[in-house]
Amino acid sequence: MSILHDLAATIEARKGADPESSWTAKLLAKGPEKCAEKFGEEAVEAIIEAVKNDKAGLTTEAADVLYHLLVMLAARDVVLDDVLAELARRQGISGIAEKAARPKG
Repeated sequence: MSILHDLAATIEARKGADPESSWTAKLLAKGPEKCAEKFGEEAVEAIIEAVKNDKAGLTTEAADVLYHLLVMLAARDVVLDDVLAELARRQGISGIAEKAARPKG
């Protein structure tokens, strides 16, 4: 099992935990919208580190982005394996062709 699978499993286990005992439980208790907001904040922080060319800062913020992405997915009951399956489906397909094939909307 990969570190992302381990982390996703830990996040899933925290869904029912006391929000006072776990940062993950606290985020999830605030609802999917707050989880999405926090993911967005972390993504912006990663962008800033990338623009600054701060490799250590970007590494740290990228880890935060991955964690908060998994929390956001868990808040909406989207499992990591479904996201990975979508990536596998796209493998070997041109990004331009894949995007053109998406439903418009």
